[in-house]
Amino acid sequence: MNRSDIPIEHLARLRRIRGLARLMDTALRIPGTRVSFGADSVLGLVPGVGDVAAAAVSLVIVNEARRLGVPKARLVQMLVNIGFDTVAGSVPVVGDVFDVYFKSNRRNLQLVLDHFGLDHADLDR
Repeated sequence: MNRSDIPIEHLARLRRIRGLARLMDTALRIPGTRVSFGADSVLGLVPGVGDVAAAAVSLVIVNEARRLGVPKARLVQMLVNIGFDTVAGSVPVVGDVFDVYFKSNRRNLQLVLDHFGLDHADLDR
């Protein structure tokens, strides 16, 4: 499937998913490095509720994917990514570092794009 086969409302949803994934995983960059992080990492610093709040936001991406018709097997993969991120991210100190490197929302965005046979550049046009 190429970009011209995707309805415009689907492209709009895919762009929203990309924006949310960026906000959660890569919105900020550490100057002088290639290391980026987002709200997921920042929320993870709040003991107890931070990782759960980040997971709740991540579920919005899964719901959008479901509404776009992504198959259940891919949705399960997405949920596993979120679960792994949430559990590993909840470990004090190590989890905070883990959150910077394991970007479950970006992984989930890629799963959705792969389903449609798209890449990031297709969303820019």
